[in-house]
Amino acid sequence: MREIKSEITTQDQSLTDAEIENYLKELAAEIIESGAESLLLIPPDYTRKSSALGVITEKLYFKLEAEIKNIDILPASGTHDPMDAECLKSVFGMIPIDKFLEHNWRTETIKVGEIPAAKMKEFSEGELTEALPLEINKNIFSDKYDLIISLGQVIPHEVVGMANYTKNIVVGCGGSQIINKSHFLGALAGMEKIMGRDHSPVRKLYDYCQEEFLDQLPLIYLMSVNSPISDKTTGLTEIKGIFTGSSRESFEKAVALSQKENIIYVEKPLKKVVVFLKEDKFRSTWIGGKAIYRTRMAIADGGELVIIAPGIHKFGEDQNIDQLLRKYGYQGTENTLKNLHQNQDLQKDLSAAAHLIHGSSEGRFKISLASPKLSSQEVEAVNFNYLDYQQTIAEYKIDELKNGFNCVNGEEIFYIDNPATGLWVYQDK
Repeated sequence: MREIKSEITTQDQSLTDAEIENYLKELAAEIIESGAESLLLIPPDYTRKSSALGVITEKLYFKLEAEIKNIDILPASGTHDPMDAECLKSVFGMIPIDKFLEHNWRTETIKVGEIPAAKMKEFSEGELTEALPLEINKNIFSDKYDLIISLGQVIPHEVVGMANYTKNIVVGCGGSQIINKSHFLGALAGMEKIMGRDHSPVRKLYDYCQEEFLDQLPLIYLMSVNSPISDKTTGLTEIKGIFTGSSRESFEKAVALSQKENIIYVEKPLKKVVVFLKEDKFRSTWIGGKAIYRTRMAIADGGELVIIAPGIHKFGEDQNIDQLLRKYGYQGTENTLKNLHQNQDLQKDLSAAAHLIHGSSEGRFKISLASPKLSSQEVEAVNFNYLDYQQTIAEYKIDELKNGFNCVNGEEIFYIDNPATGLWVYQDK
């Protein structure tokens, strides 16, 4: 099959609906001309609805359905909760429900290769010394598909540096081993050292997986770069560019644009940051931790992060991980590593240990959580400060706040209505 490669960007503005429509029309024509008869689309799940890639997936599907004999869709859900019919319709519109496959990271994967111990030792600078089996969703390696298209947004990310490209397959559709080890590898590297950067220890691991195990697949990546501001009505962000191809070059172009669009520099350390997490999208601190990950590099020592989260009712998406997060709490790197070395249950779920590191302020600032579905005992047990939800939303009137600096009762705050759309950084960092 000949290579499918294209891109579309504009100078300092978002793509119009007409430009996106024309781009997808040309891409669909290339796919049809390639002779593909069975196609697998791998888009983001509900937690990344703001990327607008659900809309892109729907448009592409209906441009192809009459010409391609079979089209299946496998949302890259990773460790997240599976999507029910309501969520699927909310993200992917009119695509028939029976076209969707469900990824289960614990049960639906097969081993497709192994990263040697020597490589793991190299990537982790000696911290991880055992070979790592690579397990991927069985559908991707089933030989059923003539073409596989992975759709995702390139944006700063706490584990790998910049999200998407190979991550969408090895984590979004991966098994427990690669998810656990790669998340822990990223935590060891330190968020401040890797976020917003192309190259990181985890990206080296994913690049190795791409070269050794994924290049053999009929796989192309459609990667978007989006604005950092969500539309208040739809919750979607505007698309600034789309890069499609099978090589790393397309990813690198997307990275360069995302670094320009999605890293928001602030001129001074922020004393108080208020983040709102939408009820339908953020239901656990596992997902809602983005409020911490994406602001930690902008918050002043001794400052406070206020998280207003009407939907959070648990800590982990997965029951096993939820229990671990409740048991050990967000205590920073040193204490988490101490708990890890002393407890086998945490050793078996390294992604939980990684999340506990990522979700901590390392003692630099206070993290306060206002969620009506969690008790004060539950919140304080994981080392967060509890805020009464009704009092908090009375003080911070979400509908009246704008993104950025606001004055609330004589106090300067910095407000963010969707932390998933960017990375906020104090300029000196």
